[in-house]
Amino acid sequence: MSLAFDIELNTCGLNCPLPILKAKKSLTAMTSGQVLKVLATDPGAQRDFEAFARQTGNELLAQETEGDRFLIWMKRR
Repeated sequence: MSLAFDIELNTCGLNCPLPILKAKKSLTAMTSGQVLKVLATDPGAQRDFEAFARQTGNELLAQETEGDRFLIWMKRR
């Protein structure tokens, strides 16, 4: 799957909570409706981003696994 996105954030090699903190900072700088694609290697990233979406109101568009990486698309609320 390949969704369109506005900004790509590479958090590979970083562990919780850094991928979430960096995504939060990126989303804050974006305008409503823009899409952030996050690349992560932290095994907890998918679960963490699901919780982050619920807590912040940003929309979790999709998640997929590509080898040892997790790809996450979030839409800024």
